[in-house]
Amino acid sequence: STANAPEDDAPNRYSRTERTTFSRYSRDANSSGSSLPSNTLEKRIEELERELAKERQENARLMKMAQDKEELIGKLKEEIDLLNR
Repeated sequence: STANAPEDDAPNRYSRTERTTFSRYSRDANSSGSSLPSNTLEKRIEELERELAKERQENARLMKMAQDKEELIGKLKEEIDLLNR
């Protein structure tokens, strides 16, 4: 399972860098102020909601991975304990 760990980290690292666009969005919002039409704002809200949903999915996936790894660690500790006896 330790051989899979670097592979697990690589996709997460790349997906994080692709998603780090917050500063660009906040700069755009600050420069244009309230002069944006409501249609543009609605599209932006929808885009942010989709991004939030993706982030929540990613968070849930990472939480599940962490739980699975914790369970595996517990099982391996039990196995080591049995072997030591």
